[in-house]
Amino acid sequence: MQSGYSSSMQQVAPYRDTPTTSTGTPNDPSGLAIHAHSPFDSSHDLSSQPTLRNPPTNQPQPVPYMPVPQPGYQNIESRNSDWLEQSQRASKRSRRIVIGSVIALILLIAAGVALGVTLSKKSSSNNSSSSSSAPAGTNPNDPSNFPKNSALVNSFYGIAYTPLGSQLPDCGNSLTEVIEDIQLLSQITTTIRLYGADCNQSSLVLAAIQATKVNMSVYLGNYPDATDNGTAYERQKGEIQTALQQYGAANVLGVTVGNEFILDYITNAGQTDPNGSAGQAAAAMLIPWISDTRSMLSSMGMSNVLVGNADAGSYFNNEVLSAVDYGMANVHPWFANQSINDAAGWTADFFASTDVALAQSLSNKPKMFIAETGWPTGSSSFNANPNDGPSLASVQNLQIFIDTFACQATKNGTGYFFFEFSDEPWKNVTYGGVEGYWGLFDANKNLKNITIPTC
Repeated sequence: MQSGYSSSMQQVAPYRDTPTTSTGTPNDPSGLAIHAHSPFDSSHDLSSQPTLRNPPTNQPQPVPYMPVPQPGYQNIESRNSDWLEQSQRASKRSRRIVIGSVIALILLIAAGVALGVTLSKKSSSNNSSSSSSAPAGTNPNDPSNFPKNSALVNSFYGIAYTPLGSQLPDCGNSLTEVIEDIQLLSQITTTIRLYGADCNQSSLVLAAIQATKVNMSVYLGNYPDATDNGTAYERQKGEIQTALQQYGAANVLGVTVGNEFILDYITNAGQTDPNGSAGQAAAAMLIPWISDTRSMLSSMGMSNVLVGNADAGSYFNNEVLSAVDYGMANVHPWFANQSINDAAGWTADFFASTDVALAQSLSNKPKMFIAETGWPTGSSSFNANPNDGPSLASVQNLQIFIDTFACQATKNGTGYFFFEFSDEPWKNVTYGGVEGYWGLFDANKNLKNITIPTC
């Protein structure tokens, strides 16, 4: 197990990072070692806002009516006899006894009620005092009161995250599920990035952050499609605008427009140069969307929210990078066929020599982040590639990559987003191979058999 990566690692040739295909092998330059991303290919729109449930209000119960006993009265004709007088006196004594007994009973009942109220208030006070110091997770109506996992350590700079069920047209995500995700994520990082905005995910994430009251910031995402004349961009722009109007920008660091847009476009055109003719054509579509997003934020009084772009590490177009505040580069040692022992060092060197160096050569000098890096823990038999690389996809190798990369990157001041929060089973069906097995957590949100270091 390596103690950290070395900056003296040999630089390797650029690699490609897009959805997995079966063409070629990793050592065949004509083939692609490519990485999957979320499709946004539907015209459906889901713009309803999530609302937090309020606990039901306890209505006061009416106090039952208690009739006051009235003394009975009987009009009896007076008789001049000792027996009658004695009888009347006895009757009066009986009535006084009955009335006295009733009054005593009423007083006892009143005393009992008063004592009950006093004890109830005392109990309520004790319960209130206890709840303020109660163990986390005892209040299901308060998402900010949740159980903490001692195995989780806040050591990652950032985590790449997509709420499960955020693909059109199904949109199976929910506020309850996103709240659970944010509760877990807040224990391992303070920053997350999204890829797109479909299925209301921008609003869900911001609502969950505010409901849980955790220290969390987010880079929202707009995932446009080059083939739909801007339909996907406009749809997601509306989702982002609605989320910002509803929840504000206090937890928003930026909006990332485009994810591997240049890579996908030039690959489909059969080219490899991000600044070639196909790359320039893609930039001509992407840059106006970047400018439009900046204008939207300005019109909302949110000019402090940054605008950026994400792409594969070797595929940034210079003009696109010159138009943004930040760039996010996907840098995957797995797809570059690196061994696990070389993975951390290669990632650091590739990012510095390819992406940071390019950004520093531009006049705007955008801040650069590693948008994705990580190590898979398994593979599906569907589309499995036996030549994926010299090291296995395994939990043990994920542990090595975390140990040798995460803390050292933080120490070096490298902003990165570990890929990813949890396994995504839908990718096993759509893409196969290792695509569904990149999570720190499994698909049921259980932490894999890893130890998160303290950085």
